[in-house]
Amino acid sequence: MKNVEYLIVGFGIAGLCFAETLRQDNKSFIVIADTKDGATSASGGVINPTVLKRFTAAWKANEFQDKAIPFYKEIEHYLQVSVISEVKIDRILNSIEEQNDWMVASDRKELKSYLHSDLIRSENISVTAPFQLGRVKSAYQLTPTTLLAAYQDKLLQEGRFIQNTFEYDKIIRQDKTVQYKEWTAQQLVFAEGAKTIRNPFFPYVAPFTNKSVLIGNKGDYIIIKAPALKISSILKGGMMLIPLGDDLYKVGATYDRHVYEGVPNTEKRVEIIAKLEKMISCPFEIIDQVAGVRPTIKDRRPLIGKLNDYPQVAFLNGLGTRGLSMAPLLSLWLFQHIEFNTPVPTEVAINRFLKP
Repeated sequence: MKNVEYLIVGFGIAGLCFAETLRQDNKSFIVIADTKDGATSASGGVINPTVLKRFTAAWKANEFQDKAIPFYKEIEHYLQVSVISEVKIDRILNSIEEQNDWMVASDRKELKSYLHSDLIRSENISVTAPFQLGRVKSAYQLTPTTLLAAYQDKLLQEGRFIQNTFEYDKIIRQDKTVQYKEWTAQQLVFAEGAKTIRNPFFPYVAPFTNKSVLIGNKGDYIIIKAPALKISSILKGGMMLIPLGDDLYKVGATYDRHVYEGVPNTEKRVEIIAKLEKMISCPFEIIDQVAGVRPTIKDRRPLIGKLNDYPQVAFLNGLGTRGLSMAPLLSLWLFQHIEFNTPVPTEVAINRFLKP
């Protein structure tokens, strides 16, 4: 048998960040994942501390951002690859009322460090913004595909990554460990995203129904080429328009609840284009379309923690639309819970929906 302290199943942003948390604490681990494209690779990579639909701060924005940014910069140092950069987000304002709401929001204590109080007039003739722009500062952009690929390559070089589909029926329960095929681990951590809906160890029933605790929320993006657009800031209107370089932009995303397969949808592409055409006036060419399924929880909070009846098994899931910003701190909370029996915050505890 091969012995490790941790066995991680899944390699989206949750699995990656938990692996990095273990690496920083010199813990032995193996990651098992099939590496099929998921929500992380399809995402736009934006770390935004605000909710721009309502001009509010995201839940625990300061805590998550303060952990996430140095965490990803440490990963850059480890991988010797650039994966994160600071960006501006310009929100298209649609009325005088929205201008006033922005000004009020920018003066709130929890938003002062994130929202510029002065409105910005766009000088770009390709951007449709008759009521000016509100600017978000302290936002960041990851390159998810680069991050996942580089980290996986590093783990493969170190013999810590198994590219394969996890077989739940090969788990053998033991008193203080978990055995999986030739591996014995002190702790098994499932970080599978929406795939958890098929996991027999997941402690909730009613999969694939409106009563399910875990809800798949598919998001579609299109990739466009727009040589005349020439913007470097992220533009937020009916969709998020994210510069990728070389006149390429990622545009999205849609929200399709109770969908568990990340297959691009023609109707969603039409929806994205219609909203994009209200944001910009220059020609563009559609290059590609991608989709991923976000794992969301019915109360919009993640699920982390050990199983009550099988503490050698833990879950890190339900990161939803803000997984890139939340994953580093959630990973730390779970690690401290496992190693030191530190309670996880009640808002994210995995047992919060279970009957006493």
